[in-house]
Amino acid sequence: MSDFYLHRLIQLIEKAGSANDAALSEAAQRFSETLAKGGLVHLFGSGHSVLPTQEAFPRYGSYVGFNPLTDPRVMWHNVLGAGGVRELLWLERTENYIDKFLDHQPLNAGDSIIIYSHSGTNSAGIETALYAKARGLFVVAITSKANDKPAKHSSGKRLKDVADVVIDTNSPVEDAIVPIEGWSRPVSGSSTVLAMILTHELIARTADQLSKKGVELPVFASPTIEGVTLHDTDVIYGIYREKMIEAQQKHLSTFQEKMKG
Repeated sequence: MSDFYLHRLIQLIEKAGSANDAALSEAAQRFSETLAKGGLVHLFGSGHSVLPTQEAFPRYGSYVGFNPLTDPRVMWHNVLGAGGVRELLWLERTENYIDKFLDHQPLNAGDSIIIYSHSGTNSAGIETALYAKARGLFVVAITSKANDKPAKHSSGKRLKDVADVVIDTNSPVEDAIVPIEGWSRPVSGSSTVLAMILTHELIARTADQLSKKGVELPVFASPTIEGVTLHDTDVIYGIYREKMIEAQQKHLSTFQEKMKG
């Protein structure tokens, strides 16, 4: 083939689909149980791993029940300076920070969470998984098993050691997948794209499981479709808001106890 990136990525997608079939089915089954009972499927990542959480919801073709946990401090908004990459790379590796963010989030027993991390060794992802497990959530990690480095966290654990289910992106350690003649390092990253594709597979499999339970959840539809307007998306935002208020009310006693120390 004459392309550089596309056929390499397609091979990784096919490999990830085959290797993760059982894990994807188990995760989708548990997500459908969470959503059918009125719970939430939360999504967390830092750095580029924030992008799959934003791709999952809100998104045309996605539905109410997914809740991205986006902390602006572990996202980058500039290359350098305030909100820059350098600061977030330091913060996502710093222990005992992320619980201050998670304390405010409506993580309730019976909910599920997906945590994204290519390396699976950063404190933010590991501590989010430990925090969620302690709160009674079902934890799914989307990470690269090829990136099998020793733990850096003081717990001695990596993200894949904490999660209930691990979904392997099959992205290589280098992340980038295209070698260039005369260049010392490959180019064109793969981990974020693969994480997004696996997330859409989970969204589809979970909807199928919900359908078999006789449950249909409100789906975002593009206003470019005949008969769909922007008001339709506002209706779904309203339903999402109601679910978040309900989840926050359920979470309130835990938050109050936490603040008392």
